[in-house]
Amino acid sequence: MKQSNWFIDSIQYGLIGGVVAILVSLIGMVMRFSTRPIIQDVTDLGHALLFVLFFVMAYQAAKSEYPVAQRFMAGAIAGAIAAIMLVLLVLLGGVINLRTMFINASPELYQFLTFGNLAIVPLIGVGMGLLGALFRLFSPPIRNALLFGISIMVMVGVLGEQLMTIFINNGLAPYVQGWLLAPKGITISGAVIITALTAAISYWRNLRKEQRVGQPHAKANPPWLRYTGWILILAVLLYLPQFLGAYHSEVLNQVGLFILLGLGLNIVVGFAGMLDAGYVAFFALGAYIIGMTTSPEGFIAQKTGVWTFWEALPLAFVVAVIAGVLLGIPVLRIRGDYLTIITLGFGEIIRILAGSNWLTPYAGGAQGIAAIPPISIPGLFSISGPDKPQKLFYLILVCCIIAAFVATRLKHSRLGRAWMAVREDEDVAEAMGINLVQTKLLAFAAGAAFSGISGAIFAAKIGSIYPHSFQLLISFNILALIIIGGMGNIWGVMLGALVLVGLPELLREFSEFRLLVYGVVLIFMMLQRPEGLLPDQPQELVKEPAPA
Repeated sequence: MKQSNWFIDSIQYGLIGGVVAILVSLIGMVMRFSTRPIIQDVTDLGHALLFVLFFVMAYQAAKSEYPVAQRFMAGAIAGAIAAIMLVLLVLLGGVINLRTMFINASPELYQFLTFGNLAIVPLIGVGMGLLGALFRLFSPPIRNALLFGISIMVMVGVLGEQLMTIFINNGLAPYVQGWLLAPKGITISGAVIITALTAAISYWRNLRKEQRVGQPHAKANPPWLRYTGWILILAVLLYLPQFLGAYHSEVLNQVGLFILLGLGLNIVVGFAGMLDAGYVAFFALGAYIIGMTTSPEGFIAQKTGVWTFWEALPLAFVVAVIAGVLLGIPVLRIRGDYLTIITLGFGEIIRILAGSNWLTPYAGGAQGIAAIPPISIPGLFSISGPDKPQKLFYLILVCCIIAAFVATRLKHSRLGRAWMAVREDEDVAEAMGINLVQTKLLAFAAGAAFSGISGAIFAAKIGSIYPHSFQLLISFNILALIIIGGMGNIWGVMLGALVLVGLPELLREFSEFRLLVYGVVLIFMMLQRPEGLLPDQPQELVKEPAPA
């Protein structure tokens, strides 16, 4: 019985892998990704995509319930079938002109898929299939460490050209060129070193975590060690803009704004369990308050005179908080999908009102508000000029540190425990004496406050705002980074922002596939890691000693 099962599984997963490989080839993803080398003169991102497909399908086919021999056979068959389907695509393309339906079905694509030799493709499929089956034999800690190491190696390879440019600008290229980085991608020795080092670090950290779980009363690290680590991290962050340059500092600024937004939405969704799909509305309100008060075109500035950014920032904060409370009042008794739909509608209402003719005298309508001055500290400096991204980085960094500190303190406070109780079961929380009205309104207000501050910085950063800058897609992006990073986890929000905001900004030539990759990543996370990359750790209850 098992013999037929493993054989059927191998065929099914092989066919799935082949269909997916054909799809990503015909839509142009493979050829577009091939422009980014990973290991110079060895492999690129396009070929790596195909290798990963063969590997994953073989890994899924070689299930742990089968004997070892059958696992390897299932993996080899699955990889071979997926590769043979690519061969059939190439053969079909030589007989039929597929470009009438798929514009990317070119001779260059066929040459790329076959490495110049059709016979080698099934061998590669079998090899990746055996590797996927072998991966099944490793214990989970080793498997996770290897996956982490390979992922970091691929990321460094894809960004290798940009890293080399940064090192050249700082005079450090001679120290890394040749043995670690290449002009395009990384070297073979660099791939081995990066994979081995990061895998070892990951394995050691997981081992330490398991030891701490097994010893709940183990002694924590001494305070001086923790403080030293934080000081080193802060020193690196302070020097980072000068090391990276203007472009990469601008990418970090974008990531920082989404970290602020993510920390706010994490309070509403991650802590309190209320799915807010219109979170971009508070972001827009913060931006428009800055535009109306600091720009000569702004309605408030025309009535009272032009404000400075620092004078307008408290108003943006207060307006966002009030809007959060006003949104929370009508949805106090609404849960689940209905809450999502209402908040989604609220976000669209704010955007449509901002672009409507009715509010054109106040918000500028479709023309928006321009001439928003840059942020400046009188008597010290102005965040403008060619080094504007580097200067702005420090303001965003301070805001992110404050927001993370506040979110952490709230999470471990009495209010944070009330939010988590509401998240788990509203009826039980109410029965235990938690005021649902107050708790929910505070969650909406706290989340909106962070979003308003982020919107205020965004308006001063770009110097102009328009209604189309606040599409619902921003809300979905913020929600996605929370889900992928780890709902309820502060560090998960930061990791999610780096993955979903930082990487796409650095890989802008693949922007046409951005939403497709988003969807694939979200599906993978829901199936394999629904708790996120950095799952939130449940808080331990402090038990009072029993009376003598």
